[in-house]
Amino acid sequence: MLTKVSIYTDGSARGNPDGPGGYGTIIVFVDSKGQEHIREYSAGYKKTTNNRMELMAAIVGLEALTKPCHVTLYSDSQYLVKAFNEHWIEGWIKKGWKRGKNEPVKNVDLWKRLLKAMEPHKVDFVWVKGHSGHPQNERCDTLATEAADGTNLLDDVVYNG
Repeated sequence: MLTKVSIYTDGSARGNPDGPGGYGTIIVFVDSKGQEHIREYSAGYKKTTNNRMELMAAIVGLEALTKPCHVTLYSDSQYLVKAFNEHWIEGWIKKGWKRGKNEPVKNVDLWKRLLKAMEPHKVDFVWVKGHSGHPQNERCDTLATEAADGTNLLDDVVYNG
């Protein structure tokens, strides 16, 4: 039986696109003794986009898991949630990472990394309305914006703005 884990995510970018950005991730699970565990992750980048940070938040949460889990991943990003719930990603892959009128899918590096991070897990994506008082989403937003506004920002080496 897989451990049930909730992952809450949010991404932020100032001056989107091409401004500083950050992500916030919260992982919550209850161990076999009934003890709740909460872990928070965040980082900021010098120049990025909101969508890249939304994807990074999910990636970091999934990559932090050390064994296969049943994950419910909560995000206020329709870009992320609809890609899986409306099966966009399957079409992108079939078309060689093209969408619509044969246009390239953006952020392919992160979509591929996310798919790899998902492999050992069963992941359900749930959309939550942003800035609506959802406690974990609000906390993730704070983590993401503080990271974007912080010092020692990382380079998003693939994003070239």
